[in-house]
Amino acid sequence: MPNLLLELRSEEIPARMQRKAAGDLKKLVTDALVEAGLSYEGAREYWTPRRLALDIHGLTARSADVREERKGPRTDANEKAIEGFLRGAGLSSVSEAQVVSDPKKGDFYVAVISKPGRATEEIVSDIMPGIIRDFPWPKSMRWGKASSKPGALRWVRPLQSIVCTFGPEHEETTVIPFEIDGITASNITYGHRFHAPEAITVRRFDDYAANLEKAKVILDAERRKDIILHDARDIAFANGLELVEDEGLLEEVSGLVELPQVLMGSFEEDYLSIPSEIIRLTIKTNQKCFVTRASGSETLSNKFILVSNIQASDGGKEIVHGNGKVVRARLSDALHFWKRDQGNLPDLDTLTASAAKFGLDINKPLDQRMAKLDALNVTFHAKLGTQGARVARIRTLAKELADITGADAALTDRAAVLAKADLRTEAVGEFPELQGLMGRKYAVLQGENASVAAAIEDHYKPQGPSDRVPEDRVAITIALADKLDTLIGFWGIDEKPTGSKDPFGLRRAALGVVRILLERRIRLPLLETTRDGDLLSFFHDRLKVYLRDQGARHDLIDAVLTPDADDLLMVARRVEALTAFITSEDGKNLLAGTKRATQLLAAEEKKGTVIADGVSQALLKLDAEKELFTAISSASKDASDAVAGEDFRSAMEALSKLRGPVDRFFEEVLVNDEDAAIRANRLALLRLIREATGTVADFSKISG
Repeated sequence: MPNLLLELRSEEIPARMQRKAAGDLKKLVTDALVEAGLSYEGAREYWTPRRLALDIHGLTARSADVREERKGPRTDANEKAIEGFLRGAGLSSVSEAQVVSDPKKGDFYVAVISKPGRATEEIVSDIMPGIIRDFPWPKSMRWGKASSKPGALRWVRPLQSIVCTFGPEHEETTVIPFEIDGITASNITYGHRFHAPEAITVRRFDDYAANLEKAKVILDAERRKDIILHDARDIAFANGLELVEDEGLLEEVSGLVELPQVLMGSFEEDYLSIPSEIIRLTIKTNQKCFVTRASGSETLSNKFILVSNIQASDGGKEIVHGNGKVVRARLSDALHFWKRDQGNLPDLDTLTASAAKFGLDINKPLDQRMAKLDALNVTFHAKLGTQGARVARIRTLAKELADITGADAALTDRAAVLAKADLRTEAVGEFPELQGLMGRKYAVLQGENASVAAAIEDHYKPQGPSDRVPEDRVAITIALADKLDTLIGFWGIDEKPTGSKDPFGLRRAALGVVRILLERRIRLPLLETTRDGDLLSFFHDRLKVYLRDQGARHDLIDAVLTPDADDLLMVARRVEALTAFITSEDGKNLLAGTKRATQLLAAEEKKGTVIADGVSQALLKLDAEKELFTAISSASKDASDAVAGEDFRSAMEALSKLRGPVDRFFEEVLVNDEDAAIRANRLALLRLIREATGTVADFSKISG
């Protein structure tokens, strides 16, 4: 079957956009082909800094003929109905329609619509200009003389050429020459910008990829990544070092080169006095280079690894030299920041009021930065006040939470007032992603308690599902206070997440609270802390996401989670116990019996039947109902006592004793007895089943 090759070649596409753009191209094209009635065996996308490519193999040569029968109105219908039918079917008169007789419904019109299939070349020619014109780039631009005209083509960077060929695997292919804004698709592409800029004629994907490789372009991004990673490891090993691997940087760098050339540079060892995190970020952010370290050590070396897009005639010496000059200049700036942050601020006399407000030691550099943060009235949010005001709120909330987490009160207070101080350091000003981490380093340098230093770094954690959760009690307390203050504040000004939009990271903050409470086993009454039922519901949503990710069934979560449940740790423990119980044989059978009981009750309650609160033992006539009543009385008390003691497994074990009596009851007892009093009593007995199981979960919400 024929194959389709498509390439869109442009100026350099930003690395962060390439992978998604290639995926978008694949989806847009294949969806449009299928919608047009074509089918294909497989499709794969490719990308480099200067091109998006798509290989679709096993594509049908034309779409199938379509014959559709569209039923219309009766022949004696009103004129408007018949006109509407004809218009919708594309017929000019009723003479073009068929009349079909139905013994029951009479005669009615039927339109037979035939659509002949279309050649794949014609379909591709039709769909591609629209796909290119409406391509979903995050940002796009216009260029050249045509850019001033209305509706001019927009692309991420100037689009230079298009390849579009179609044909069988072992025969000649044809060009599908569609045109957009003066660019006509052809079978001509170009190789590496510097090493092979000449035109290349291609037919199908195999020779396209092979010819590009000869022209110094490695088309497969994963292969470029693999080359960079292994060459970087090898060159580090050859120098007695190991590569500090960085998947994000590797992905970015592979999107900057079509012909990766891995080289090693160096800088003066004096710069190693700068914290490793700053060195790594400086080199990564400014030069897109990797750092190295001594094998088995956490200490960085003064060697860095860069990736060039050029095979230099001098072996890369000039490239290494140029990159080294820039790295040294950036590290010189970083060293300056690092030393400045450890010194006194020049305007200490203006900070005394702020220092007094937070109990800060004006002789300590980090304390000075916190005082400066407050004195400058740096805005946190227009409706939520300054950073200083926020720190004061976190401090108050942390004091309350320390009683629950068991954290040392004095250390918690100290950590709260210093947690945001590094926002005024020059290192964090240059690299915001180092907030917290730099605060910890500066705290250690000025002799703070280890728990305080740890809390300054860890109070931002966890920042995602794979991030670690704080361990130290002081850090746990400040992390909770920070996230809860954010959530309470934004809920208070009605700035809640909507749809996929969450500009203030409130879902992440709530999930962070959930993870801390559950993974550090903390009992926190959220409703009492937040005083907002709607916010509690938001926590419930995050809890459901977390528990489902841990493997919990959604119906079991719903069975346990009530609208006012604000102790999330207890909810999680209930779900865990219920999961173990409901998958046991006793649990499965009790669930079946309980659901039968609740369904019978629901049917009666829907009729308006009033179910008695209590059971009359005098009206229990059969052994099976007497046995069930006795079993419920015992199991209900044992389960309630176990729940009160927060022993949910024992509560489930108590309920499991109901399995036999419930099964026997439904086998031997007719609930709808002719005697109204006995019937009402048996319904009351069913109500006891519902209430007994309800002590641990709402069994009606459990599927199965």
